[in-house]
Amino acid sequence: LAPVTAGRFFLHGSHDRDKRRSGGHSFEIDAGTAFGTGHHGTTAGCMLILDALLKKQKPQRIFDLGCGTGVLAIAAAKASNVKVLATDIDPEAVRVTKLNAELNNLGPNINALTAAGLHHHAIRQAGPFDLIFANILARPLVALAHGLCNLLEPGGTIILSGLTRDQ
Repeated sequence: LAPVTAGRFFLHGSHDRDKRRSGGHSFEIDAGTAFGTGHHGTTAGCMLILDALLKKQKPQRIFDLGCGTGVLAIAAAKASNVKVLATDIDPEAVRVTKLNAELNNLGPNINALTAAGLHHHAIRQAGPFDLIFANILARPLVALAHGLCNLLEPGGTIILSGLTRDQ
């Protein structure tokens, strides 16, 4: 897959390490067993919004719900240098997120765990969050909307994405 550029973010596979940019935030994610390479428009859009947001403020508590391979968690941790909580219902996605965090020298900055929904004690302990990503499908977004609002710090930002054209 070709590299993805979204604002100051440059996401590449291991085969494109030599194409890394000197400025901005480069990081590596290879296509594999978990969902998410950064190529989907919803993910690239989230990175663009994150880039614009970081020009105005620096979030201190970040949550990536439905992390997949960890693209958004890694982008946020890399650009803000804060710890990010990343959860997914798929244990394989969590395993891959941890591997990708280590690969990008962000292992200590990413707390990835398997969690269905928002009821894991680590989510409640880490919140409230001033930035939440939820790049998932419409039905789960609707089901989790109230809970996400309760986890958001007043004045915080939720970046919702993942909708398909028919949704």
